[in-house]
Amino acid sequence: MSHSGQCLCGAVKFVLSGEPSTVALCHCRDCQRSAGAPMVSWAMFPEVALTVTQGQPKTINSSGAAMRSFCADCGSGLFYRNEAFLPGIVDVQTATLDDPDALPPGVQIQTAERVGWVQHITSLPEFVRFPE
Repeated sequence: MSHSGQCLCGAVKFVLSGEPSTVALCHCRDCQRSAGAPMVSWAMFPEVALTVTQGQPKTINSSGAAMRSFCADCGSGLFYRNEAFLPGIVDVQTATLDDPDALPPGVQIQTAERVGWVQHITSLPEFVRFPE
């Protein structure tokens, strides 16, 4: 099985081969600040499973051994690597996949840093599109 994905503007495209070992919803502060969102869903693959087929992501050291890759044109977060804690592993933001429903999270991590209101998000009113 393979999974394809891209950044928002399409400058960076990639393919993943096989299936992830874990798909996790991360609530850590670094992910929150990096994504500008309360949480990020990551799929963990062996580094060799990732092939960037178009473009070149920019990579920065976000904290310690943590390396975050994103599109330099549109800013979409794409990949996370941390050789100290996850050698040979690349985490891929599942929302960048062409079919993000294909890899639903199976676990939540770093919940100590979870934004408080996230626990009650399912109780909020819902609209299929923008409300009038």
